[in-house]
Amino acid sequence: MTQAVHAPSLPVTSAASRSETIAFVLMVVALLIAPWFFYPIFLMKALCFALFACAFNLLIGYVGLLSFGHALFFGWGAYIAAHLAKVGTIQIPYWAGKWLIIPLPPLCPELAILGGALAGAVLGIIAGALAIRRQGIYFAMITLALAQMMFFFAVQAPFTHGEDGIQAVPRGHLFGLINLADPRNMYLFVLAIFLGGFLAIYRIINSPFGEVLKGIRENEARAISLGYRTERYKLVAFVLSATFAGLAGATKAIVFQLASLTDVDWPTSGEVVLMTLVGGLGTIFGPVAGAFFMVSLENLLTQIGQWVFVVQGSIFVACVLLFRRGIIGEIATRLRIKL
Repeated sequence: MTQAVHAPSLPVTSAASRSETIAFVLMVVALLIAPWFFYPIFLMKALCFALFACAFNLLIGYVGLLSFGHALFFGWGAYIAAHLAKVGTIQIPYWAGKWLIIPLPPLCPELAILGGALAGAVLGIIAGALAIRRQGIYFAMITLALAQMMFFFAVQAPFTHGEDGIQAVPRGHLFGLINLADPRNMYLFVLAIFLGGFLAIYRIINSPFGEVLKGIRENEARAISLGYRTERYKLVAFVLSATFAGLAGATKAIVFQLASLTDVDWPTSGEVVLMTLVGGLGTIFGPVAGAFFMVSLENLLTQIGQWVFVVQGSIFVACVLLFRRGIIGEIATRLRIKL
């Protein structure tokens, strides 16, 4: 029996780690002082989408898998967290038109958010097991189809309340002590979740597991020849990406005290693709920059209504044709550093 040969992981150079450390410190400092200059709700929305974009970048930037249905995990993470925080019951369909209702005590916000992340992980296992059987456009179309199936399920499910969504979700008290109704407390809580998710994704990318993912992205056939079961690696990466996407959606539901069909609809999947490409595909800080850029743009262009999609489309075309590395990718290339 031939024994699998494991290639050694590539060490991160001191110059690269130094530039990333400096960039991370600058980002943390900027985010800590930002509430004194910007509206906290705007910043929290940007942080939620930044985590969502980082989760998506883990899949497309380091595995090479393009998902058109990541709103499935983001939206259902939001629904589950909002439902647990507000109602405290789980409703499971078991026969035509009949639902099994499991009562639970209302959960504190941190457990509701963990429930949303867990929902993303479970859906990631199911969707990933089906989707990774195909590659390229077929993979993308399967993820889109699964996301749309769950979108229509959200329209019909009683606990989602259809087009009204789950409203007036209580923020509650963190660990029963810290009142999250205070915008400053809520912002620090969201910032902690974002930084924790960001560092976890960074650790995954720079681990031996992450090096295997990069090898699969560059040449999957060669990775298979080295003895790696690439489907398992891709499934784990898919589940991790879905988990972080569910975490981002759950956090957003608590921040805005709302989970709606917008969170699970296909434009949200397209928006996270745009954020990642604009910021810099396959870079650490690119999705964060792209998310803040797109959220800021939407905030500035709210008065033009549906024309905002025309502006977003124009930016996408310009990015693909002129700035293929994205904002952070272009900066890193010009400065010859790793970001």
